[in-house]
Amino acid sequence: MVTRLNSRRLFLGATGAGAAAVMLGTGRWATTDAWSAPVSDYPFTLGVASGDPLPDGVVLWTRLATDPLAEDGHGGMGLRKVPVRYQVAEDEAFSTVVRSGVVTATPELGHSVHPEVDGLKPDREYFYRFSSGGEISPVGRTRTAPARNADLDDLRFAFASCQSYEGGQYTAYQHMAADDLDLVVHLGDYIYEESYVADPQFHDGGALPDHLLTECLTLERYRTQYSLYKLDEHLQAAHQQFPWLFTFDDHEVHNNWQGGNDPTDEESARPAAAFQAMYENLPLRSTQRPDGPDIQIYRKLHYGRLADFTLLDSHSFRNASSQAERFDPDRTNLGFEQRDWLIDSFSDSTAQWQIIGNQQPMAESDRDPDPEVKRLVASWDLYARERNLILQAAHDREVDNLVVLSGDRHTNQVQDLLTDYDNLDEAELVGAEFVGTSLSSNGDGADTSPVGEALMECNPHMKFYNYQRGYSRVTVDRDRLANEFLVLPYVSEPGSPIELRARYVVEDGVPGAVEDIVNR
Repeated sequence: MVTRLNSRRLFLGATGAGAAAVMLGTGRWATTDAWSAPVSDYPFTLGVASGDPLPDGVVLWTRLATDPLAEDGHGGMGLRKVPVRYQVAEDEAFSTVVRSGVVTATPELGHSVHPEVDGLKPDREYFYRFSSGGEISPVGRTRTAPARNADLDDLRFAFASCQSYEGGQYTAYQHMAADDLDLVVHLGDYIYEESYVADPQFHDGGALPDHLLTECLTLERYRTQYSLYKLDEHLQAAHQQFPWLFTFDDHEVHNNWQGGNDPTDEESARPAAAFQAMYENLPLRSTQRPDGPDIQIYRKLHYGRLADFTLLDSHSFRNASSQAERFDPDRTNLGFEQRDWLIDSFSDSTAQWQIIGNQQPMAESDRDPDPEVKRLVASWDLYARERNLILQAAHDREVDNLVVLSGDRHTNQVQDLLTDYDNLDEAELVGAEFVGTSLSSNGDGADTSPVGEALMECNPHMKFYNYQRGYSRVTVDRDRLANEFLVLPYVSEPGSPIELRARYVVEDGVPGAVEDIVNR
């Protein structure tokens, strides 16, 4: 096992090879330098996926691994290059193949491939599969985005976050995969860099081996952590059924990671390894490929004239702050460039609904009923000036339908977004925030908690709180956006049913959310 510092040097020394590996994996470079004999065992153990749909295409993903938990991080594939064929068809039987090609899985990228397929029709369902070494992958289903100027009638998606493998079963994904969705939005903590529970177990039973109990510090270890998570059949099914939009939170690197504090070379080796493993294991485009510890994950995707999805990065550019510094103009959660880009996008968008994928909750969270506000650390609360600038800009630019989707807190919440939480009498209501609970982190939950009761008492802008596990299902049309909180009674064992806990609606042109009791 190489050290953290040596990992950094190896990564930087292979920058050119890494760029070539990306081009081979996307199919933009052709090659004849590949090994094509049958592989030793079935290589598609980690499933298939698609993501970031555009009107004319989508990125596909798989990662070859005959021994996915191998300690060396190569998944049993060694150091060879392997050709992988992909096909995209209009039907599940592949009688009408519309796109096909060959990409190369290289050891530099953990034998992952990311073919970026174009030339497809907008707002269409397609099926895809891979083959390599005489073996064929499962069939995935995906859907392109509608044309940019399309008058889309409705859109249905789920959002989720915080899926500690050791924390509980992925039963929520089992239910999600059976749902009728256009896409899935994942808000981060796709993996956790270490186990936060005692005696962690495989989801199908048995203790984890010792090499999966260590904290992720190197590329090899991050790779095996992703393999552990992606071996779950329900997570694979959710990827297989829908295209995903993804942004990360902190645990993809480590707890409370923030990149805006000028890390030393040795410290930045860890995020470099973490981001490379993240790219290798998710359906991300080459524009999201990391360059060492740097990554461009914030971006916008359009769904006709109905909705824009803006995905934020509130870790890479964040610098340290405190309650005393929350109005300091030098304190930033997003970084100044990303913040200006977000504000400018309020004016640039022509979509009816502005949907922002965020990490930590944006609305203020006072945890203490005393007059002195006790705010949450590592959150937007410590960057109040920047939050006010963003929400005031949304108000000034007449963003009528602003909806922020947030994760991280392992709770379901509904909150009003206000221009100034320190002056409630003068603050403007500009939007609604839906905080989605964890998929499995923190294990079996409860309908409420002492923390939740305190939050509801201290924050008049908070309308709902729930501490169960699950995910949110969102339906958007021209009249309203409806968020349904779907919860599980338990995740400590498989087979939990899923229940609709609450449904909140944002009406077109009316900021804020109200509970929809009639249609629950």
